[in-house]
Amino acid sequence: MNSKMYVGNLSFQTSETELEELFAPFGDVSSVKIITDRETGRSRGFAFVEMSAEDEAQKAIEGLDGQEAFGRNLRVNIAQERTDRGNRAPRNADRW
Repeated sequence: MNSKMYVGNLSFQTSETELEELFAPFGDVSSVKIITDRETGRSRGFAFVEMSAEDEAQKAIEGLDGQEAFGRNLRVNIAQERTDRGNRAPRNADRW
């Protein structure tokens, strides 16, 4: 297990500061990153939160998964490693 968590079903208005405050009662929050759309800069409705220890992350999952926060029921679980997305051409590459 690791201490990095995926937080889904976030309100689009949620800030990184608000997320840090939500997770702080469960332990030391190392980092918070709300994922945004590249083109619009708008939140995509999910984030990654990292705690300083695995047991703190587990406590946060147990305490927050399925709970209402910011008007939505959160999904909180251990973040999965990113898998290879294949041989995709760059967005602006010529097609032929």
